[in-house]
Amino acid sequence: MPHAIPRRALLAGLLAAPARAQPAWPNRPVRFVSPFAPGGPQEIPARIIAEYLSPRLGQPVIIENRPGAGSALGTQVVARDPDGHAFLFTTTSFATLPAVMKEPGFDPFADLVPVTLVSESSLVLCCRAKAPFADFAALLAAAKAAPGAISFGSAGIGSSTHLAMALLQDRTGTRLLHVPYRGVGQSLPAILAGDIDLWIGDPVIPQGQLQDGTMRALAVTTAARSPALPAVPAMGEAVPGYAVPFWFALLGGRATPPEAVRVLMDQLTPLRAPDSPLAQRMTGLGARLLLTGPTALVERLRAEIPQWQTVARAAGVQPE
Repeated sequence: MPHAIPRRALLAGLLAAPARAQPAWPNRPVRFVSPFAPGGPQEIPARIIAEYLSPRLGQPVIIENRPGAGSALGTQVVARDPDGHAFLFTTTSFATLPAVMKEPGFDPFADLVPVTLVSESSLVLCCRAKAPFADFAALLAAAKAAPGAISFGSAGIGSSTHLAMALLQDRTGTRLLHVPYRGVGQSLPAILAGDIDLWIGDPVIPQGQLQDGTMRALAVTTAARSPALPAVPAMGEAVPGYAVPFWFALLGGRATPPEAVRVLMDQLTPLRAPDSPLAQRMTGLGARLLLTGPTALVERLRAEIPQWQTVARAAGVQPE
């Protein structure tokens, strides 16, 4: 006759079984922290991914906007999260911030855990329909002929748009007049009013003006043409080696366990299929879906952070 299992051991086993069945991560709601004000371009992929992950993780994934200090505030919130359930959904600004802030309040490598690049697209450089330069080559020629006479509006000193144009000037030996605004939302009316000659930003923003002919797209900031604007040349075609992709990325705080990165990538990988909701939406916005995992994100940051620090110094940007 088999030995009976002691009652105490049986009870202990029954109590322990549910605990072993529960996932180690996540065991509470997951937060995607956007370090920008609501309504930015990063919200589209962030919300699609959050809605996709919530039922698969068994926990709600909440979008939380924490703008301030040029995206440093929201990044600090994630870096200091104590339980590994907060993630930063950010943009290229994560790589440019160390170039413009002496003390951003976090170390991009020590305090954040890379999860994945999400997608990348291009910025677009535009002019008014009646601008005197017909194309990008004519713009460069005009800028060389009259240094400082042609103005461009950016989203602010040290912003991705400012530094993209600073890099262009460095690579082409031109000098443009920089006019900083508090975001691309203010610079768009400025070019339409004739206050500036050039506008640079996400191609989705001036879509109406490009379609009705009040603005013209001169070039996109990537090495190859954008699928959203296939007729518009890439700056890399005229300026060898020039490439400024605009990307989104997901990073965890320093307390993020390796299990969390593994679980997230296991769940996100199916979204890379061309017919996934995220892939289709990003393609419609002229972006390329990546979801390549942590290694590619680390490599991107190690290349771009020092690049933008060098560009900012050359442009006379003083870190504050």
